[in-house]
Amino acid sequence: MKRFLKIYLEKPELAGVAFLLLLTVVFQARSGGVFLSAANLQGILGLLPEVALVAVGVTLLMICGEFDLSVGSVFALTPMAMAVTLEAGWPFLPAFALGLCVALLVGLVNGVLTVRFAIPSFITTLGMLFVARSITVVISGGFPPLLPNGAFPKWLFVAYVGPGDMFRMSFLWFVAIAVLVTLLLSRTNFGNWVRATGGFLPAAESMGIPTKRVKVACFMICSLLAGFAGSLQVMRLGAPLPSIGEGLELQAVAAAVIGGTALTGGIGTIFGGIIGATLIRVIDNGLVLSQVDANWFKMVLGALTVFAVILNAWLRRKAKSIKVETGK
Repeated sequence: MKRFLKIYLEKPELAGVAFLLLLTVVFQARSGGVFLSAANLQGILGLLPEVALVAVGVTLLMICGEFDLSVGSVFALTPMAMAVTLEAGWPFLPAFALGLCVALLVGLVNGVLTVRFAIPSFITTLGMLFVARSITVVISGGFPPLLPNGAFPKWLFVAYVGPGDMFRMSFLWFVAIAVLVTLLLSRTNFGNWVRATGGFLPAAESMGIPTKRVKVACFMICSLLAGFAGSLQVMRLGAPLPSIGEGLELQAVAAAVIGGTALTGGIGTIFGGIIGATLIRVIDNGLVLSQVDANWFKMVLGALTVFAVILNAWLRRKAKSIKVETGK
């Protein structure tokens, strides 16, 4: 019995799964059965990738022991760069590639400044948050450009697919990327380096792990996923707005924490971050269907984040105590 309990305690993302199931039951009852209807699930799954992709990148970076508060701004900057070049007559592929390169550049700058000058990533990326948001506003010229008709292949990114058009193509992109990052973290040396770097940096360095390059790579992956997610949202909406993504960085951090990622690094799973992002979407949607004032959403999210931190800390302490007891 203790063995199964210990497995559960060492996987705090399972607590998020249990809470997700509980909320599903509650919202299904309060909405009169609408919550689990096909139309509502279509809406939830259609918007989930735009938050969950950012959460995947932030979770990876937090496991590495760093934070990125600029992802919300990169979420807006990447598609704005793409839209401006499309409006200037560029073909889709070069414009899309340029936008993603901008995201990679932001991640590179964040990573290099953080590791080269030993600046807390909280400060580095807080500054980049303002810089990237300002650049987004400037290049928009104050009038967000519309994506030209036929400028991008909707069937590849935002078209509905599957039984009953349940999913958007963006959801399939999200699943593929989530699986890829999960395998990267769990089945490769790079994943081991990420956990070691976030878990105990001096030990990782003494083992010869290139910790600086690992951190820079995680910053770049995080920014790339944020930029791709922003591009998906803009292709769905048809026009970029300089204000999109505001506050998204905090939701991504909350998703990672709710999913069991440790704020100190070294502990966490991509699956946990996805569960956290799903919880955020479910709470947002469920409150609306339950006819609860939408202004309560941020309060609920904040309370859930604090509760998750407390619960995860308690679970880890309990897991350690069980390990000691079983060793007697």
